[in-house]
Amino acid sequence: MSLVTAIKVAREEDRPRAAASTRGVGLRREWIAFAGLLLVTGVLYVWNLAASGWANTFYSAAVQAGTKSWVAFFYGSSDAGNSITVDKPPASLWLMELSARVFGLSSWSILLPEALMGVATVAIVYLAVRHRFGAVAGLIAGGTLALTPVAALMFRFNNPDALLLLLLTTAVVFTLRAIERERLRWLALAGIAVGFGFLTKQLQAFLILPVLAGAYLAFARTGVLRRVVHLLAALGAVIVSAGWWVAVVELVPAADRPYIGGSQSNSFLELTFGYNGFGRLTGNETGSVTGGMGTAAGGGAGSWGSTGLFRLFENEIGGQISWLIPAALALMVAALVLIGRAPRTDTKRVMIATFGGWLLVTLLAFSFMGGIFHAYYTVALAAPLAGLLAASGTVVWAARDRLWVRILLAATSIGTALWAWVLLARASEWLPWLKVVVLVLGIAAAAAVVALPWLSKRVAPAVLVLLIVVGLVSPLAYTLETVATAHTGSIVTAGPAVAGSMGGGAPGGMGGRQGGPGPRQGGGQGASGGGGAPQGGLPGPGGAGGGLLGGTSVSGALTALLEKDASDYTWVAATTGSNEAASYQLATGDSVMPIGGFNGSDPSPTLAQFKKYVAEGKIHYYIAGSVGQSNGGSDVASKIASWVEATYTARTVGGVTVYDLSTQASSSATAS
Repeated sequence: MSLVTAIKVAREEDRPRAAASTRGVGLRREWIAFAGLLLVTGVLYVWNLAASGWANTFYSAAVQAGTKSWVAFFYGSSDAGNSITVDKPPASLWLMELSARVFGLSSWSILLPEALMGVATVAIVYLAVRHRFGAVAGLIAGGTLALTPVAALMFRFNNPDALLLLLLTTAVVFTLRAIERERLRWLALAGIAVGFGFLTKQLQAFLILPVLAGAYLAFARTGVLRRVVHLLAALGAVIVSAGWWVAVVELVPAADRPYIGGSQSNSFLELTFGYNGFGRLTGNETGSVTGGMGTAAGGGAGSWGSTGLFRLFENEIGGQISWLIPAALALMVAALVLIGRAPRTDTKRVMIATFGGWLLVTLLAFSFMGGIFHAYYTVALAAPLAGLLAASGTVVWAARDRLWVRILLAATSIGTALWAWVLLARASEWLPWLKVVVLVLGIAAAAAVVALPWLSKRVAPAVLVLLIVVGLVSPLAYTLETVATAHTGSIVTAGPAVAGSMGGGAPGGMGGRQGGPGPRQGGGQGASGGGGAPQGGLPGPGGAGGGLLGGTSVSGALTALLEKDASDYTWVAATTGSNEAASYQLATGDSVMPIGGFNGSDPSPTLAQFKKYVAEGKIHYYIAGSVGQSNGGSDVASKIASWVEATYTARTVGGVTVYDLSTQASSSATAS
């Protein structure tokens, strides 16, 4: 064999090894990039986390209760005395309570699980997109989710929405795996994820069920009959994983468990289908602020904002999530056209259709629901939006040699920049130069895309990066502002204060900044009656709500009073509304009874029950405050307040009116 021949043979033998080596290097780079994405997301979501303190005191107090009582843990009670539950199922509380039991009760132990859920959701979206569209698309998807302002807000806050989004994202990915692998177990796991989503935020988790069922019926490779059987089995998994806790709550006698907060008849089923269910769609939510808050006659604006297709683009809601919605929808349509006549089971079309359906169903539900609606609800759109944008954009970018595709990309770039201009202009005093920069970049990217055939092929990656920058630079700025700002209260929003908030009124919306760089606070969902706003309380939307919903600052003198002989009582105090009670409970570390639940309008306890607790020496003090009753809710809080005022002596401690229920008196006096 000649030397030349030997060299040729050696080269042929080395080619597979070289290719394998190249693949190995590429794979290592992918995983390094993935690790970097998760690290940056983790830092973003954890940095300055404790600045928000107790965040939403309503849920933090329930976490505290769950660290003191396993009964409170199981039911999701507001207080360790187990007088009433929060107005949601307890799944999201369980994770925070376990953390607080292990590490001790603190802002960190409560909020850290939320941040970790955010990192996990980003990881799942990355892996799902990478599996079907490549690592670059996965990084775009994960980065888009991480930098969505409302995601940065809610993955640093203690509302149930963080866990709900994680569970629904998991359910979608399991369904996609079931479609591709023809395995029932993946579909059953998706059903379990949805079931626990129900135990997180009730019927909102079920919005995704038609999308998942439709995707499996349309795209699974098995026969139609087998698909139907699989779906029925998955529905069984949903029912079992959601129903076991519901069955316990409904079967245990009412006298042996806490009252179900948010209901008027102590029924979790009423809470599910009423206040937290169809009432959210119709606006008929007994015990809430008022009826028909969502939509005025003819579809006009109510206290929860006007309903309609453009609701999520208006006032402060737009800055939470809408930056890339038009681009994602346009790219989705183009991608489906480009995929065209691919096989029915084409994995790329399956994912785009599933994520697109998830986005559209949720978007339409939020756009037209007439009941309670807050801007932060839109976090439910963050994962489908990120996945759809990256997946569709990858398909479209791959077809950039076509003129109409380049024109679409150029139009999308300019349109995204113009919409960013509109959103940034709503916060006119915040980074006024940014909208100009984004518009210039958008125009430059559009021109570069159209001119791609006449540019060097090496320029294409730079053009892609420029398009990504146009889309993400504004949400990134909003997200950094969100991370740098403490958020407390029941209603919170991401980004800077903006004009034209849902409640009308001054810039900053329902919360706004308190004292410059301090925490951004919000009110809540209920109303106040004639008792006057408690200290520190903030008005709810449109002025309809009251101090019941923003909590209160607790003086050292009042804290000392409540802590004295606390071990002798089941509840060191009772007061109207869960947020008010939560403030006192977190200050003292002892149980405080929230009369009337979140809005002060639940019939818990009844006047007779309250008198019985007092006679048995279970409640030490009554703290006066707002009296909640609205939209057909109970007036028990008012009756209890009237009875206490007529029966016991009032005194003022730390600027708050307090009644000592352990000593009966018939007169009313004020002492310092």
